[in-house]
Amino acid sequence: MSDPHALATLLNSVMADAEGAVTPPIVQTSLFTFDNYQDFEDRMAGRTNQAIYTRVQNPTVAAFENLIATAEGGDAAVGFASGMAAISSTLLAFVKPGCRIACIEHVYPDTYRLMERLLRPFGIEITYHSAQEFEDKPELLKGVDIAYLESPSSVVFQPMDLPRVAKHARHHGTLTMIDSSWASPVFQQPLTLGIDIVLHSASKYISGHSDTVAGVVVSSLDHISRIRDLSLPLLGGKLAPFEAFLLTRGLRTLEARMNQHEATANLFVDRLATLPNVRRVNSPGANTVPGLTGRSGLMSVEFDDSVDIPKLSDALSLFRLGVSWGGFESLILPARVGLAQAGEQNSMQKFGVSPNLVRLNIGLENAEDLWADFLTALNQSAT
Repeated sequence: MSDPHALATLLNSVMADAEGAVTPPIVQTSLFTFDNYQDFEDRMAGRTNQAIYTRVQNPTVAAFENLIATAEGGDAAVGFASGMAAISSTLLAFVKPGCRIACIEHVYPDTYRLMERLLRPFGIEITYHSAQEFEDKPELLKGVDIAYLESPSSVVFQPMDLPRVAKHARHHGTLTMIDSSWASPVFQQPLTLGIDIVLHSASKYISGHSDTVAGVVVSSLDHISRIRDLSLPLLGGKLAPFEAFLLTRGLRTLEARMNQHEATANLFVDRLATLPNVRRVNSPGANTVPGLTGRSGLMSVEFDDSVDIPKLSDALSLFRLGVSWGGFESLILPARVGLAQAGEQNSMQKFGVSPNLVRLNIGLENAEDLWADFLTALNQSAT
């Protein structure tokens, strides 16, 4: 964030409820009732905003949504049961047959599968482009309805000049959506850079504890109202009150955690760059592109052929094999496994990802312990 203390100050100012609770209470109910016929009629006619049913509205969920909307600099937010529920519900609220989507290459694999397995068969045209193409080819978005972005992108973590892309999109009337899970609101606020809609897999850094599966979308009142009217109630991927409670907890420590992730990631980037069997480290740092103010703990490393990737993975002690990220624990995910799941074996070749690439989630364990573990495993696996 532009002010490094802005998020912590914001969350510290959360008002207590009427009973003096400093944490929003968990309203664990599916149904809300009404005192009289007139109140019920007014709510059903949309004249009031009283909660009616947790599938579309809940006070605990609303407390989290209000916090994340303010943290992102947006007008409103809507929570979902997973990151993919947020992504699919947002796309389905705005697409129709014949739409054209320009998508970032190296997009999150399940987003790619959503595009190819569900949207394309419904007559939606999807093309994939590099960050540089989005930046340097203004006419790329001519006739495009939606630009679906990530900055940095998945797997190879290529950052993007979002203000520049947003300018191109406005010129062509293209709606811009971005998955900003990597940076969190601490290190990037896409709405303030001109992007229309920002999405998060809240399971990751926003939760921060690997105990919650959730997603969230932040945007203008008009865009969020469209999602609430169409895809939230009709697809049903709502955020539950208990998960919203956990996410509010996660938001309160987000800034401190992101700073620790960044400090250890900086150590890894600097030291990995000196190793002879490391070809490339993909991990954009602060000010790599406009609006990116820090480095998160998610990176990828490409090794030369001297490193046995399965042996490296098995030799690690503190790094565990796993598909998620953003929690306390450090993780390794070999690209040859992570990108070949669910029958997409050709996706690595399609987007030019090396089989010698591994993704690392740098957790919150002691930095020197993590480095010693990684270096020991690397020495054992290199020929």
